[in-house]
Amino acid sequence: MVTIAEATTKDLKTIQEIAYKTWPQTYGAILSKEQIDYMLELFYSEHTLLENLIQKGHRFLLVHQDEFCLGFASYSHNYLAQNLTRLHKIYLLPEAQGKGAGKLLIDTIENLARENNSVAVSLNVNKFNNALSFYKKIGFEIVAEEDIELEFGYKMEDYRMEKKL
Repeated sequence: MVTIAEATTKDLKTIQEIAYKTWPQTYGAILSKEQIDYMLELFYSEHTLLENLIQKGHRFLLVHQDEFCLGFASYSHNYLAQNLTRLHKIYLLPEAQGKGAGKLLIDTIENLARENNSVAVSLNVNKFNNALSFYKKIGFEIVAEEDIELEFGYKMEDYRMEKKL
């Protein structure tokens, strides 16, 4: 049985483990190993995850099949003081991809966004990420391009996508 539960600080290790297992496969053909390692530390250190959860108001959801965690997503409402719900992260273990767990996480976040009276769900996706076609298939549209400069000359080359609710 597949279930979704809200994560707490006790689940940060699980979130980190999933990120470290999925990122090399997701971004290995797009980014250098050095950039992947840098970004994992930047986005998934315990300090950053705690800051997102406690100070920035990000909420994390875990998707489980029985007792096994398949992946996670994080979101927040009222993104940039707008009537948007932001999908900050969504990652599934490689063996869980393509089986409906990601769609279930996004459907759950869309329902929470509607309850919050958001007009859309917004996300960023790397321009070369295979997930781009998945997002298009479920109703997200590209609304902008964003190149975000990081340290050491690293860049995030993203599309900002939105799905109207």
